[in-house]
Amino acid sequence: EATHGTAPKHAGLDRVNPGSVILSGVMMLEYMGWQEAADLIKKGISDAIANREVTYDLARMMTPPVEPPLKCSEFAEAIIKYFS
Repeated sequence: EATHGTAPKHAGLDRVNPGSVILSGVMMLEYMGWQEAADLIKKGISDAIANREVTYDLARMMTPPVEPPLKCSEFAEAIIKYFS
């Protein structure tokens, strides 16, 4: 379960930031000794945010705000894009 709970009002809307769940997976990978995989994911998240490819919750805090913000699935694709 995500750190913010299940957020049933957002279910099926493809808009909530998946970052906390993904970073929980990173901690699991680090625990298992899969540091290279963990590092790729952290780099992807960091680079996506640095390039303003973010979901609505982060988009509204940036100056200027990001319009339009990415969907949850698009944010995941952006993270993967920055693996290399």
